[in-house]
Amino acid sequence: MNLANRITLARIFLVPIIMFFLLVNVSLPQISIEQFSITYNQIIAALIFIIAASTDSLDGYIARKRKLVTNLGKLLDPLADKLLVSAVLVSLVEMDKLDAWIAIVIISREFAVTGLRQIALLEGIVMAASKWGKWKTGVQITAIIALLINNFPFAFLNFRFDLLASWVAAVITLYSGFDYFMQNKHVINKTPM
Repeated sequence: MNLANRITLARIFLVPIIMFFLLVNVSLPQISIEQFSITYNQIIAALIFIIAASTDSLDGYIARKRKLVTNLGKLLDPLADKLLVSAVLVSLVEMDKLDAWIAIVIISREFAVTGLRQIALLEGIVMAASKWGKWKTGVQITAIIALLINNFPFAFLNFRFDLLASWVAAVITLYSGFDYFMQNKHVINKTPM
């Protein structure tokens, strides 16, 4: 197994660790400053999430640079991304930090696009990520981090950046999914019914 695939697997293995710190009631202390409060569990989960999310670009870069692109990597990389984002979104819903409909919109789009990619793959077509897909990923990660760290530092300004980022993530996710299907409708039209 090459380095790029090991990095991708590490991202997958970090998912349950993040969920543990978010959902298991471990009595670690919390930090409270005026109207802002955060547990050490959330800080640890946020740091691990940031590390895991940053490996998404790293594994792809290494695979392309060192000519280590494999079929296993092509399968694992999007799977790792979806597992990471979906698990954290579900955890945030469980923690009452995110509306369930936003998580459902984001996760549904991921399943739909993954399905379209699988159909394309069966036809021998490789579908590249679009610019909207890259924006979607960036906005989702930003929203998740803001939610994980209880809207720091915007909580001191009484500005709900985490809520705004969540709504923007939902809108861009919907649009990027629509754009993905429109740009690749030839794949759907080619598939026999």
